[in-house]
Formats: sequence, structure tokens, C-alpha cells
Amino acid sequence: MAVTIRDVAKAAGVSLATVSRALNGSPAVTEDTRQRIAAIAARLGYVPHEGARSLSSRRTRCIGAVLPDLHGEFFSELIRGIDRAARIHGLHLLLSSSHGDAEEAGAALRAMRGRVDGLLVMSPYVDQHVLDRNLLPSMPTVLVNTAEGGGRYPSLAVDNHGGAFEMMRHLVGRGHRRIAMIAGPEDNFDARQRLAGYADALRELAPGTNAQVLRGDFSEESGYRAGQRLLAMSERPEAVFAANDMMAIGCLFAFTEAGLRVPEDIAVAGFDDVPIARYVTPPLTTVRVRIDELGEMALERLVLAVGGQVRVAPTTQVLRTELVVRSSCARPQAPLVAMHRRKR
Repeated sequence: MAVTIRDVAKAAGVSLATVSRALNGSPAVTEDTRQRIAAIAARLGYVPHEGARSLSSRRTRCIGAVLPDLHGEFFSELIRGIDRAARIHGLHLLLSSSHGDAEEAGAALRAMRGRVDGLLVMSPYVDQHVLDRNLLPSMPTVLVNTAEGGGRYPSLAVDNHGGAFEMMRHLVGRGHRRIAMIAGPEDNFDARQRLAGYADALRELAPGTNAQVLRGDFSEESGYRAGQRLLAMSERPEAVFAANDMMAIGCLFAFTEAGLRVPEDIAVAGFDDVPIARYVTPPLTTVRVRIDELGEMALERLVLAVGGQVRVAPTTQVLRTELVVRSSCARPQAPLVAMHRRKR
């Protein structure tokens, strides 16, 4: 039979409450008593029951994360950062996906009730109505890259607009004027901000130049299809800026397959700097988002909210981006990293 806390109390000659306080680090127990009880528990092979511990402390030691998707390098890096910070705090991570619509996002939020101490929410479909309808008012919550950032909940966001603007500054600075954009989904928060950065930069840096926007869904396949459409045009653009690296890589493959030389015939750039971006041929010029750091910062902010010792203000913390120049937009050269300083 499994050793219980009652067995430990009997062997130590103390009450159940004293054993519980000792094993949970309560200051009400002396250090000598705590060490003696811990040694007896170890000798007997006692393992605390997490369910019982949760009932007594009203804490699950679990954090929930609701993300738009769990597939792809971006989300892999984001989860890695969240999980790394969670382990430092002795927390477990429960993951769910909104699978592409508001109804699924709401179902994922409701499924976390009673199972987690706090929530990280990243979804282009989440607005205040969805949050009010599906979140308990007492649930500590931090938003990541959502349109509701800066409202009732603390949030973190990538400077999508500023990063896109700086990429366009780089492309225009290299003499390109006909610059096409492979944009993300129309209802996606990140995609809208990156498209706005492209359009604003075009108006400011290359006045009189027409915007050329093709739609994708952030997948390699959609980037490949966009590349094929660009190849069929009578007047191809001089450069292509994709709203994420995976679409840029798909587009790059379409160009290479058709015999175009990148960057000699056409330049290609992306956004995110996922790990594979530096290993494609040619290596991809992109806007670097420190994705794992974004996840780590979000978890740290949520820990403060869950602990309750510090009031976490419902403000948006903006994560800056970096321009990373590789040879898909320039002749081969040593990588150059330039941090942009443009304020939105």
C-alpha cells in the first residue's frame, strides 16, 4: 500500500497538520522539525498527493495557454519559452488551440476552468465579448498579440508595424520600388499590423508607388501559391515581402523551381526569424521576433498576477523587433543585425 501523510505523522510523533506544514515550507514549523519530518517522509517513500494539495491550497500549480495553433516553428518556439519559464517556477503547462474561430476559442477557455491557476491567451479571434463570456472574473489572465491588448487585461505584443516598416525601409534603401506583400489572413491581428506597416512605409518612403498585396494563410503552401501567381505576372515585382517566414520560404521555393535567381532576379524577405530561416538557400532576410522570449515574458507576467503580491496593470508591453539581413535580399555577406528605433 502507498505511504500516506498519516503514516509520516505517526512515525514522527506529530500531528497531520504539522507534517503538512513542514512539507509545504510553512514558517510555523522550526527548521529542525521540518528537516526531521522530511527525512522520515523520504525514508518511508512518501509522495505528496497533488490533488489533495490543490484542494487545501486552492492552487493547481498549472498554467493554461490557449493558442491559435500548435503546429509550426513559431508556436514551437513560443511554447518552448513558456515551458522554460514555467519549469523555473515549478508549474505545469496545459495547452489548447482555438483551431481558427471564436467558438473554438471560447470552448478552449471554458475547458481550462478549475484546472489552471492562470491563463495565457493568444488568439486573433478573442475580443472583450469572448473573454467576458468565457472567463471567470477571478481568473488571472495575460493576453499575447491580441486586438484587446491594453484593455482590461495585461498583455504583450510584438511591434509588428514597426518591424514591417523597417523591412520596407531596407528594401527601398536597396533601390527596390515594386515591392509585393504576401499578407496573412485578413482577420489575424499580427497580419493586419504587418500589412499596415508595409502600406505606411510605401506611402512614406516610395510615394507614388502602388501597393501590391497577395493573400496567404501563414503556411508554406500559401506562400508557394503566391509565388506562382507572381511568376505569371507580365511585370514581376523587384522584391517580395512575406508576412511570415513560412510563406517567404514557400515563395522562395516557387521562384527557385522556376529558375529565378534570388536575389539577383528578385529579392525575398520574411518576418519572425524562425530557426529554419537561416538554413534555406539563400538564407532568408527577415524581421527577428524573439519568439521564445515572448513566451517567457508572458509567463513571468502571469506568475505575478497569479501570486497576487504585485498588482499587474492592464497595460501592453511591446516587444521590439530586429532587422536581420541575409543573402535573399543582398549579395552574400556576413549577417547584419540592426535594431530599429522607430516608435509607433
